[in-house]
Amino acid sequence: MVTAATRPEFAESTIVGHVDTKSHNHAAETSTIPPSEHGRPSSVVIAGSGIIGLTTAWRLRRRGIEVTVLDDAPVSGASFAAAGMLAPVSEVVWDQPTLYPLMVESGRIYRDFAAAIAHDVDHDIGYLESSTFVCAGDSADRQTLNELLELQHRMGMTVNRISVSQARAAEPALGPGCVGAVDIPGDHQVDPRRLCGAILEFLGDRVVSTRASEVLFNEDHRAIGLRGANGKSYRADHVVLAAGVDTGAITGIPQALTDLLRPVRGEVLRLRVPEALRPLVTRTIRGVVQGNAVYIVPRADGTIVLSATTREDDMVGVHAEGVHQLLRDAHRLVPGILDCEIYEMTAKARPGSPDDVPMIGRVGDGLTVSMGYFRHGILLAAIGSRIGADIVCGTEKDNNPALLAAVNPFRFGNR
Repeated sequence: MVTAATRPEFAESTIVGHVDTKSHNHAAETSTIPPSEHGRPSSVVIAGSGIIGLTTAWRLRRRGIEVTVLDDAPVSGASFAAAGMLAPVSEVVWDQPTLYPLMVESGRIYRDFAAAIAHDVDHDIGYLESSTFVCAGDSADRQTLNELLELQHRMGMTVNRISVSQARAAEPALGPGCVGAVDIPGDHQVDPRRLCGAILEFLGDRVVSTRASEVLFNEDHRAIGLRGANGKSYRADHVVLAAGVDTGAITGIPQALTDLLRPVRGEVLRLRVPEALRPLVTRTIRGVVQGNAVYIVPRADGTIVLSATTREDDMVGVHAEGVHQLLRDAHRLVPGILDCEIYEMTAKARPGSPDDVPMIGRVGDGLTVSMGYFRHGILLAAIGSRIGADIVCGTEKDNNPALLAAVNPFRFGNR
């Protein structure tokens, strides 16, 4: 666990990615809006106080830049619901090659990132380095697990096949429904509510309780601030839009960008484990059960976060079918789930892009977006906030060009 007591030596320069000249993509560098002639800003206003807006604000404050964050309901969206899995390995699937390097790099720097936040905010943010087990619920699921294992090994990732008896020895709550397992030592977890709450406290009155409604521009069409829903103007040298699915409601952002965002919802259950059964599990248990994904994420306080459903429909609230699926599939792997108390159910909208890779970049003079993180916002916060802060400061070339190309907001030909 990383806590404030770690007191690490941490500087922004220690986590700046190395530029791989072999993969240098000149076209990618010139496909975004060029840096402002005004140079490094002294002030930035940010729309949105989810994990992306907050961690970007935290990085900018560390660089000596004054920040203001606008949000009428801080940490109430996708970051509030998120389970907090940091799973660059177990999230690997076949058809998202540009997403893998981002996840791997973010996972690589996350420990230092989490330790630096804990140091600055003087709080435990719930970062746990226990490994992740991925379990199969039947023979077909075991074959799916084998295929993913092959892909992960092909990509050079560390994944250890373990026997079911080994898995049960480590996690006795695993039931007879578990017929296959792998151990992923590099997939960890963080508590998004603790992390975001700690940064909110760190920022204090720099977070203003109003929704950003409009980007303000001067006569040269340079972004000079945001207007809040309260009617007040918040001037700054640079504007960052990181309001998740609500980014599209802000006037002034190019519609060609906001049209690409789509809300993707999923049920998340929070359960309280009876004292007599604690700890039910000691690490994240990810499962494939009859082709469905399910995640069982334990917290240090004896609670469990249960999630995995994904839907793109018009239902804003919690879907009964999703709740049933989660409990059914989790019970197959960990029967003790049915002895727990459900104390919270949420279904927040996550902002998806066409390829499920975030869009981070300068989209106008003095205007940067950081959006479209889909289901990976917690994991990608480390790399996303770094790239976003570098873009604001005009130092984005300190990052691997391939990563910048992957998150280029104009990669869809939508300029």
